[in-house]
Amino acid sequence: MSTLLSSSTSAVSRAQRSRLAIGRVTTRKAVRSGAVWGVVFGLYIAIQALTYATSYKTLAARHLLVRQFGNNAGISALVGPANQIDTVPGFTAWKCLTVLAIIASVWGILTSTKLTRGEEDAGRWEVLLAGAVTRKGAATQALLGMAAGVSALFVTTSIISVAVGRDAKVGISVGSAVYFSVAIVSGALMFLVVGAFCSQLSTSRRQAAGLASVLLGASYALRMIADSSSGLAWLRWATPLGWIEELQPLTTPHSVALVPIVALVAVFAVGTVHLAGRRDLGAGVLSDRSTIEVIRPLPTTPIGLTLYLSRSVIVAWAVSILAYGLLLGGIAKSGGKIITSSPSLRLAFARLGVSGAEAYLSVALLIMAVVMSFIALGQISAARKEESSGQLENLLVRPFSRTAWLGERVALGTTVLVLGAVLAGVATWVGAISDHANVNLSSLLNAGLNVAFPALLLFGVGVLALGIVPRLVSTITYSLFVWFLLIELVGSEVKMNHWILDLSAFHQMAASPAAPVAWTANATMAAIALASTILGVEFFRRRDLKGE
Repeated sequence: MSTLLSSSTSAVSRAQRSRLAIGRVTTRKAVRSGAVWGVVFGLYIAIQALTYATSYKTLAARHLLVRQFGNNAGISALVGPANQIDTVPGFTAWKCLTVLAIIASVWGILTSTKLTRGEEDAGRWEVLLAGAVTRKGAATQALLGMAAGVSALFVTTSIISVAVGRDAKVGISVGSAVYFSVAIVSGALMFLVVGAFCSQLSTSRRQAAGLASVLLGASYALRMIADSSSGLAWLRWATPLGWIEELQPLTTPHSVALVPIVALVAVFAVGTVHLAGRRDLGAGVLSDRSTIEVIRPLPTTPIGLTLYLSRSVIVAWAVSILAYGLLLGGIAKSGGKIITSSPSLRLAFARLGVSGAEAYLSVALLIMAVVMSFIALGQISAARKEESSGQLENLLVRPFSRTAWLGERVALGTTVLVLGAVLAGVATWVGAISDHANVNLSSLLNAGLNVAFPALLLFGVGVLALGIVPRLVSTITYSLFVWFLLIELVGSEVKMNHWILDLSAFHQMAASPAAPVAWTANATMAAIALASTILGVEFFRRRDLKGE
């Protein structure tokens, strides 16, 4: 009898574990990623707070900082209003809130689309849903698991923020540090559920991530418009990133902005579970171009098919670049006023022979380099997905070689990056002349092309990783991107050895149009990208195809 009871209990336990498998796997992956990024966020906050406390010790130095940045519309549009930057808490909030909230939002999109639609595309949910788990139950478990990842992001960020806040030179209270962490992590939470919702609408992870990224881009664009003029401040309430800004952590807390944040999370979470219960596994609300009835001849080459299937994502990125370039150029004149308000900066840029608008655009276009890097990462991830999902096998049974397939993918990715860089330069010039800023088209074209080279380097390294360790492509490329970004962000605040700084592709890129384009450095990055690509194609040709 005891044996039967033991067997029955064991069977029930195994059934319960099976029903909760999606939740356990999602939680493990999300918590691990959230904890790592929490450490990155916390260290960035610590560096900004301690650097300010040690660099601006006198009231005179802090008042000069307020005169330079306090009422500058261009800088406010980029990183938010400079409120109370004559204090350590105010400066820390100004330097960290918008930057980290955007990075957290991107993390939320990538994590949610990977752990929902990505797992479904790979076929792992199909096995689990064949048992007692319903589609609604699977979506609920995934959301709860990803919420655990956000909690890990919050806890690690809070611990480091509280620790640095206790430093006598910083003076941020425990409650303020925790509230600051809530504001930063709210971006991750909102766009995590947005990504999960888009995963139910879409038929592939790439489509879901593209749709969610467009929503994030639109949110950032609205926030930029709202912060470019005091008369448009009301627009902050129309965008999730504006709600984060309205929380005003470390300065004048405005917790009422938590209401729309909580409402958005609740609505999209409920919508995600509802749509998951209504659709078939592998299907989506939006049309799937790969399965719709053919009403016209389809492309007959790998590059043609790739372009046909990914054209919506490419168009979305093009629209985002166009809109962002117009916004950057449209506030170039007001942004350039910071140069005339600071004697040291005015003298430094005068030696380069550039105006305030050009100096401002040289800083603004660095952000465009980050955007271009995301496009490169998306292109190499899409190539890996075609292999891991088995789609590539269907092409290779036809008279197409592996070298031709990957070579055409490389050609397409390179073309997208170069044309995107040109579009960035032209759009920024159009926005600048609309604001009556005195900028030259040729200099902005060069500046636009300049932002493509770090992305091309990432793309080349990604091709090499695809050829050697295909299952680690995302880990290698995203880790390299984070390394480049951290060196650039941290290196601007603390004194680093030049050997370390030189390891960042963003650091190698000249601040054009304020400075001449460093074509030698760009040629070096292009050469590394080309060599990596050639090696990657050769390794890919020699190895077997590998799934997840």
